[in-house]
Amino acid sequence: MANIVLGFFAIGFVPATIFVAGDASATAHNIQANEGLYRLGIVAHVVILATNVPLAVIFYELFKVVNRRLALLVVFFTLVGTAVEGANLAGQFTPLALLEGGQNSSAFTSAQLQAQAYTSFATQDTSYAINSVFFGLYGLTIGYLVFRSTFLPRVIGVLLSIGALCYLTYSFASFISPGFAAHLVPYIQLPSLVGEGSFCLWLLFVGVNVQRWDEQAAAAEAVKHLAA
Repeated sequence: MANIVLGFFAIGFVPATIFVAGDASATAHNIQANEGLYRLGIVAHVVILATNVPLAVIFYELFKVVNRRLALLVVFFTLVGTAVEGANLAGQFTPLALLEGGQNSSAFTSAQLQAQAYTSFATQDTSYAINSVFFGLYGLTIGYLVFRSTFLPRVIGVLLSIGALCYLTYSFASFISPGFAAHLVPYIQLPSLVGEGSFCLWLLFVGVNVQRWDEQAAAAEAVKHLAA
């Protein structure tokens, strides 16, 4: 649940507060005037990345009784997506470095530095779209696992899968037609919020049906012995 809140803050609130489409000067001013907020957004991103790894392990242990190979895919998509996002995160310091000045800043005019900072900040949308491909594949996989499980409501699996398809739709729309993709936000994010929110709230307040998990684990073990 914390990841959803932090994700909204880092990916939604901070860019919406700072980025001014088509205006490099205003965007640069907002970055400098709200540097603390900008850096907090980066910190929130780092926390999300750090928690993704233990979450991947937890989900593997939870869903390996449903399908071990698909549970491994959940881990794979999570770790690859986390690595991609981590690499992109380093680029978020570029606007700060450009606008704070330094040894080579005198080689550029203020307008040129602002334009470079704006371009660097604007490309974060592309980075988000690339990461969303892996997150969408993760969502489809875990949605299927939830649907096939006997210890969680199937409707949550459906909601997760719909949200994952929205992630993938936005990502490929961003690659093909960025202008069209921009019009999809925030509406295309709502199904993802509903799916992920439902999943998290159910795990937090209701939890897994332990008896049914044990039964599915026993059935998976029996199949494993028969195949041996």
